[in-house]
Amino acid sequence: MHQEELGAHRRLVQTRSGKISCIDIGTGRTALFVHGICTNSYLWRNVIAALMPRRRCIAVDLPLHGQTPTTPGQDLSVAGLASVLDEFCDALGLTSIDLVANDTGGAIAQIFAARHPWRLATLTLTNCDTSENMPPEAFKPMVELAVAGTLAPTATALLDDLELARERLFGRAYQRPELVSLETIRAYLEPCFGTPERARQFERMLVSLDANDLKAVEPQLRSLAVPTLVVWGTGDVFFDVSWAYWLQEMIPGVTDVVTIDGASVFFPEERAAELIVQLERHWLTSYGGPDRRG
Repeated sequence: MHQEELGAHRRLVQTRSGKISCIDIGTGRTALFVHGICTNSYLWRNVIAALMPRRRCIAVDLPLHGQTPTTPGQDLSVAGLASVLDEFCDALGLTSIDLVANDTGGAIAQIFAARHPWRLATLTLTNCDTSENMPPEAFKPMVELAVAGTLAPTATALLDDLELARERLFGRAYQRPELVSLETIRAYLEPCFGTPERARQFERMLVSLDANDLKAVEPQLRSLAVPTLVVWGTGDVFFDVSWAYWLQEMIPGVTDVVTIDGASVFFPEERAAELIVQLERHWLTSYGGPDRRG
């Protein structure tokens, strides 16, 4: 599914924190997809293409990503973005959703689920941050550049050489980065680094990554009974598979941990078919199928 096809199903949702752009396509039960840092709703295009005939698929663009800008002084911490996600659901009247999240979006989803479990029918977490691994060790050099204020000019320059950007910024995020189109790299980078101001906002977002936001909701996570699936790529240098089992210990609602051999953090885009099988199995066992509400 290409950007143009997705764009035909794009809408703006007015929230208390500003307008949020999203893809909204299909009918049936609602699956809400949340991306992480430096991607956007386009990450989920292959998953959406397969699921939309039997499910309403909503994929948000978080602030500063995709087609959602930031607002002046906006809280870009994961806790702040979890509040934005709640406002988004409130604006659309979404309850009993199947929440699916990846990367930093997984941290946002954990906070959202802990605060608002009543909004969820199920939760699925793929390779993502945890309170004991945020930011992950392999990502800390980029955070340090952001703290020093030297990331913005470097990243902005990479837009002039998308092949180099693919290698330097995304090389470890994909199992086969050489197969990722330069169109996709541009779609991810331009919203974050297309102007010096956006690049500075992106630095601010990285600096705001704080494990204490996740630690603050650990008591709620330890009692979260929402049926939760953990799907984890085993070839990820950022989020080792041990964190999947850590989440299983943390969240009592975890029904299964499924590993995808050799997959990296952005496997929902790269190996969507394997995720789709697990999502549909999870939804079927949790409430009986796409049309029956539990």
